[in-house]
Amino acid sequence: MNDVDLTEISASDLLMHFEQKRLSPVEVTRAVLERADRVNPILNAFRLIDHERALDSAKESEARWLRGEPLGLLDGVPVSIKDLILTKGWATLRGSRTIDPNQAWDVDAPCTARLREAGAVLFGKTCTPEFACKCETTSPLTGISRNPWNRDKSPGGSSGGSAAAVAAGAGPLSVGTDGAGSMRIPAAFCGTFGMKPSFGRAPTYPPSAFASLSHIGPHTMSVEDAALLMNVLKQPDARDWAALPFDPADYRTGLGDGIRGVRVAYSPTLGFAKHIDPQVAAAVRRAALEFEALGARVEEVDPGIEDPIDLIAGLWFSGMWAAWQTLTPEQRALTDPDVARQAELGEAMTMADLLRIQQARMVLGSRMRQFMASYDLILTPTVSIAAFDATPSGAPMSARSLLGWTPFSYLFNLTHQPAASIPCGLTSAGLPIGLQIAGPMFGDALVLRAARAYEASNPIPRPPKHIEPETAAGV
Repeated sequence: MNDVDLTEISASDLLMHFEQKRLSPVEVTRAVLERADRVNPILNAFRLIDHERALDSAKESEARWLRGEPLGLLDGVPVSIKDLILTKGWATLRGSRTIDPNQAWDVDAPCTARLREAGAVLFGKTCTPEFACKCETTSPLTGISRNPWNRDKSPGGSSGGSAAAVAAGAGPLSVGTDGAGSMRIPAAFCGTFGMKPSFGRAPTYPPSAFASLSHIGPHTMSVEDAALLMNVLKQPDARDWAALPFDPADYRTGLGDGIRGVRVAYSPTLGFAKHIDPQVAAAVRRAALEFEALGARVEEVDPGIEDPIDLIAGLWFSGMWAAWQTLTPEQRALTDPDVARQAELGEAMTMADLLRIQQARMVLGSRMRQFMASYDLILTPTVSIAAFDATPSGAPMSARSLLGWTPFSYLFNLTHQPAASIPCGLTSAGLPIGLQIAGPMFGDALVLRAARAYEASNPIPRPPKHIEPETAAGV
């Protein structure tokens, strides 16, 4: 397979080639490491790339495949992990200079443990804003991460490093987190498939400062690969007391069954989003028509809710304030100014405010569950705009400045519903546009099936191959 770019082969196809002995995990891992080394000086997608451990893991996988004894669902597949997620043997620095890397790193988060058990080749940790504090990927520790479609643009956040890496061919799979859109926003900006599963479907540990807003999910370049990775991520782990009962289903089964007869609510504004790029709106409308052509019963309708931005912001800022309390004055002086601004806003929250927010969240969840009794899926834009310039914000912090440009994402963190972003076109400037597909709570398999139906006639494109180190600037 000398004429094939190994970094553009899907995880699902890699496994087939490993089984047929047409490819080796070692040669694939070497190709991915070479690609990561080449693009990282430009994109700044990785905080850490570990060649030695990755190649050792790949050699062990190669030996298992030669014996015909693969370890699990991802044996030999290169995978990166957001540097917010615990990984044994690697420091987890969370985009922060406040964390001492020279300590015992001897615990795997649930998803990391499951990846190892499945035979995945873990090769690096992707960049995140400090403590995942914002929806773009800049931090005092790693600087500014960039978008493979246009290095002047942001990859989004907070899982921007993962999305940029996957889009650039630096590994077919990456694991990220999503507290207010942090999987789906980077997926929309970088043109990947990113999914926030139902809350509790993928166990997490330790608990996030953002509590029940936070989810673990996949970044991939195909829906099939996301279904494959979800099969691993959803394996049980007793450390997460909020985890859902184990779902033994194989999410690849029935993935290609289509969406004929599926009831789809197409909601171009959710009833409250006011400022949407016309190119984004037009692309998502075309996607809704495509769903109709695929046999779905599509109705343009809003769920009849008010913008819950104050709910998500209150929970977010109070979580950041709680995290802020764990830092010494010396550590606080090292943090991103955006962390301090959010902590200040959280400090202003009263107990009465939080109780009111929790009550309003319960009402919102009830309203959305009732709405989903009439519809199987909701289609919206993922983000109201295409990727913006990759520079630190530096603006006064507020709920609107933090999330006002992404009004479609945080609703589904509040309601715990599964939601995914899939590319649905490009702007005139050549930047990806994301279509969000959301389902009812526990409807993860249906979201994947719908995304696959759309992907079958709208393959996910890769960014142009114009990333050259000598022309990089400002990383």
